[in-house]
Amino acid sequence: MSCCDAGAMRVQDALTTMLAQIAPVQAFMTVPLATAQGHILAENVLSPLNMPPFDNSAMDGYAFRFAEWQDGCAMPVAGTALAGQPFSGEIPVGACLRIMTGAQVPDGLDSVIMQEQTAQTLEGVLFTQPPKAKANIRYLGEEIRTGDVVLKAGSRLHARALPLLATLGLPELKVVRRLKVAIFSTGDELKVPGTALQDGEIYDSNRYGIEAMLNRMGIECLNYGIIPDDPAQLRDTFIQAAQEADAIITSGGVSVGEADYTKDLLLELGEVGFWSVAMKPGKPFAFGSIRNKHFFGLPGNPVSAFVTFYQLVQPALRKLAGEISVSPLRIPAIAEHHFRSAKNRVDFQRGVISVNAEGQISVRSTGAQGSGMFTSLCAANCFVIVEKEVTVGEIVTIELFNEIVS
Repeated sequence: MSCCDAGAMRVQDALTTMLAQIAPVQAFMTVPLATAQGHILAENVLSPLNMPPFDNSAMDGYAFRFAEWQDGCAMPVAGTALAGQPFSGEIPVGACLRIMTGAQVPDGLDSVIMQEQTAQTLEGVLFTQPPKAKANIRYLGEEIRTGDVVLKAGSRLHARALPLLATLGLPELKVVRRLKVAIFSTGDELKVPGTALQDGEIYDSNRYGIEAMLNRMGIECLNYGIIPDDPAQLRDTFIQAAQEADAIITSGGVSVGEADYTKDLLLELGEVGFWSVAMKPGKPFAFGSIRNKHFFGLPGNPVSAFVTFYQLVQPALRKLAGEISVSPLRIPAIAEHHFRSAKNRVDFQRGVISVNAEGQISVRSTGAQGSGMFTSLCAANCFVIVEKEVTVGEIVTIELFNEIVS
């Protein structure tokens, strides 16, 4: 185990360790195309047809045989082809066909000129600009051939994928069943928003962000609420969660010195993988298992819980759900001010990117970066990944937020 910062695991080592122990669920179902959004494909999608399924016009205009066009000579119009209403008559030598966008191009015609480059005369249609051979035709199978792999197993069915599958006439799809993830917060000090606070109490906020991100990932969330610092109740909740869910996420109860029982229960009911990660915020992050169900213990501080879920739990759950691994989008940006680094830890600061007058991407901090200051995260649109001090004008790496937090 590669470690740093008094035994804390490096971020990449922690992620590699978790992913090595996670295998995708092997339970599948068939869903209608209309309700497939957010699901993960269980198998490759092969095209049942060519796309386009026939040669068709890319423009409103006139289809003709390029070899028969003569500059300055009008072409008589033999008829009209509409989308869904092909022309079935004969097209004499030297004639053309009025054709609409999407209409089938009859055999023998090899070019289309757009109507804006034509003029009507008594003799027929005169081309006002020289046409190009084979122009403005979408040919059979030029995009997809029958049997092509259109989407790979593990692809998430988002709003860009569904229209593609609809054009292929696919009414239903085989997908991985949705994950079930149990979440709860721990701590006697936590109260539900809307209740009155007593001395020393705070509102539980972490579950709301975690559940929102799980929902955006297409995961069914089993929200068990707030569990007090009671070993018997905590034990019962862990056992119930392990029976009902594919994974368990807790918030709080993993920091050194806290009055909690999480680690002892993990050792009793399962196993502890690691208990600390060299990152800021979020060092007290735990990974293990409870009765063969994966366990992720997030810190109690709101920003720490959010950042560890995003950076560590999110990729782990994507693999568990059978989704193809996608690396986060990290790009260079110019620092607008000084970014201090955390000693021996990767610091995921919160920032806002913009484009300067020269067209370059720059980034500024959202302000105070304390692990309990959620305003810094709410105002951000990226993480600023600080591994060493960065001064004004230097290059720093940023990671753009993905769809689960937008």
